[in-house]
Amino acid sequence: MQFDETDRALIALLSENARASATELSKRLGLARTTVQARIEKLEQSGAIAGYTIRRGQRLDPAIRATVLIGVEPRATASVLARLKQVKEVETVHTTSGRFDLVAELAAQTTEALDRALDQIGEAKGVRGSESLIHLSTRIDRRGG
Repeated sequence: MQFDETDRALIALLSENARASATELSKRLGLARTTVQARIEKLEQSGAIAGYTIRRGQRLDPAIRATVLIGVEPRATASVLARLKQVKEVETVHTTSGRFDLVAELAAQTTEALDRALDQIGEAKGVRGSESLIHLSTRIDRRGG
């Protein structure tokens, strides 16, 4: 499916406020409400819009965040990923190129909880080694709009 500038503008507006009404969106885009509604339905059906959610405020953010670079033994990625799924502090895991095989993003309420999570990762069968980067402050965050 091809997206035009109107689709991109509509997605940008919904990213700012997913609760915006079709009427409000139509006014901001200069389109008929029915056109906006049809485009939203098309974007949903195509998978371009996978769902609607809330953005948590800073008061709900975990106190401590970390990025963990993980080296994995050959052919052990599946078992390591299965273990990472069991660690509640693990929010996302990405495969990567370079010296490390996986990058995990963690969030914890306390240093003790983060320490336990890091121990669980380090002890997982198939983990060759890891390096933890504790986030101190956020200087740029484009995820929150």
